[in-house]
Amino acid sequence: MFDRRILLTTVAGLFGLSAFRWLRTTPAQAGEKAAQKFEIEKTDAEWRAQLTPQQYEILRKEGTERPGSSPLLNEHRKGVFACAGCDLPLFSSETKFESGTGWPSFYQPIEGNVGKTEDRSFGMVRTEVHCRRCGGHLGHVFDDGPKPTGLRYCIDGFGLVFHPATPSAT
Repeated sequence: MFDRRILLTTVAGLFGLSAFRWLRTTPAQAGEKAAQKFEIEKTDAEWRAQLTPQQYEILRKEGTERPGSSPLLNEHRKGVFACAGCDLPLFSSETKFESGTGWPSFYQPIEGNVGKTEDRSFGMVRTEVHCRRCGGHLGHVFDDGPKPTGLRYCIDGFGLVFHPATPSAT
């Protein structure tokens, strides 16, 4: 009986350790984005001085806004959605769509301006998206979007600023 307990305890311990290692973010993954060099790098104090508290929480601390709380959710004018941290154009209004999630959603970023990293937080494996120039966290991308890409870039609106298109000169 004693040997059976040891065996069961060992198996349970190994299973628990395996699950813990899979679910947690490994140091390499946690530092993956942090280890990247970005064109724009600032100290934490500089970011805090530049950004609003909501922008700082989203862009620098990888926070998530409450669904429906972004003023950009209902922005339907033509224009460009840019990074609130460095103003790099990230998404065209032409790729924005209503996903019903409560967050601004796009089916495609402006080519070359959005980076991706693996995110294993909260026991899930997701693809995190960030600004290519300053590394600011934007949200996540999922494979349940509309044509033509089938992707849904689920973006925290407080991490963006909107620049309306200028009317053509007539």
